[in-house]
Amino acid sequence: MSAPRARRGNLAVVPVTTREDYAPPAVDIEGAAVRLGGRTVWSSVTASIRAGEFAAILGPNGSGKSTLVRALLGLQPLAAGRIQVLGRPAGEARAEIGYLPQRRAFDSSLRIRGLDVVRLGVDGHRWGLPMPGRRSRAAAARVAEVIELVGAQGYAHRPIGRLSGGEQQRLLIAQALAPRPRLLLLDEPLDSLDLTNQSAVAGLVAGICRDQGVAVVMVAHDVNPILPYLDQVIYLAEGAAVSGPPAEVITSASLSRLYGTPVEVLSTSDGRLVVVGQPEPPAHHSDRHAGTSAARAAGAHGPH
Repeated sequence: MSAPRARRGNLAVVPVTTREDYAPPAVDIEGAAVRLGGRTVWSSVTASIRAGEFAAILGPNGSGKSTLVRALLGLQPLAAGRIQVLGRPAGEARAEIGYLPQRRAFDSSLRIRGLDVVRLGVDGHRWGLPMPGRRSRAAAARVAEVIELVGAQGYAHRPIGRLSGGEQQRLLIAQALAPRPRLLLLDEPLDSLDLTNQSAVAGLVAGICRDQGVAVVMVAHDVNPILPYLDQVIYLAEGAAVSGPPAEVITSASLSRLYGTPVEVLSTSDGRLVVVGQPEPPAHHSDRHAGTSAARAAGAHGPH
């Protein structure tokens, strides 16, 4: 049905609509479930994330956060429900997704420049040396553009193995941005960074999200560095999920329902959130950080 027309005097006023009004969500998840080894990792996951929104996937170790990222990439089949990415079934829009997997360490002896690592995001699918000409100049211009975007101009020409963790992560984010993605998937990009670099990288990603209109989905072990920037949260626990704005999801009532046991969300004097009372993650399924203590099990917790 078309929108009703308002009247101003003898003139009919037609409401103005924009392209964004009709654009599908960057991520649209409806009743999704995944089973691995005969066990349900999570089910009933429902969320909608639009262009320019910043969302986090949170939850205890072993809750299947990285599995959800794989499902968004079309690499993990669903047992139920559906996932659409950029208006298409998951897996059909990979060319428009920038993906940063869980942090990998660079050997200190590695001589490849940060600049060259970023360049892989433009033409890493091609073999051999880049050919001279317009394509090469365009690629070089794009590399310079994203290096400036992440603020890495001062060290991009240095060997990647000699850079700090925060500097490396900025260059890896630049690599993921190089092909001009509409969706950025970041799997624990703040892991192993100190608190200062966590805050810096979180602010950087949030700025890219807003200024570039890119939808961002970030797996996070600690919600606090990104909490001020988040539009939405998908919280996985006990094989189920709850999603929505952070103020509605990361609450004592919401998480107690999710875990099926009393959970308390406390706010410290400096505004950080601490989740108290969640049970240990199940032993028969684990993400990369399996084995950490219950105090670190939730996606929202204090300093560690």
